Amino acid sequence: MVRYETIIYWSEEDQVYLAEVPELPGCIAHGDSYESALANAKEAIQLWIDTAKEFGDPVLQ
Repeated sequence: MVRYETIIYWSEEDQVYLAEVPELPGCIAHGDSYESALANAKEAIQLWIDTAKEFGDPVLQ
């Protein structure tokens, strides 16, 4: 299983934690806590991978 770097930070503007996955363009999630942002990012990563496979795009796994 490939692990993807996830950068989590507080967004003062949005008042939530944002979780970005730099290796997967456009893959970002948010949550009210650090833990929920991370959990949502894991789900977003899987959705990103599933969508890429559906369209035949390459995915590191």
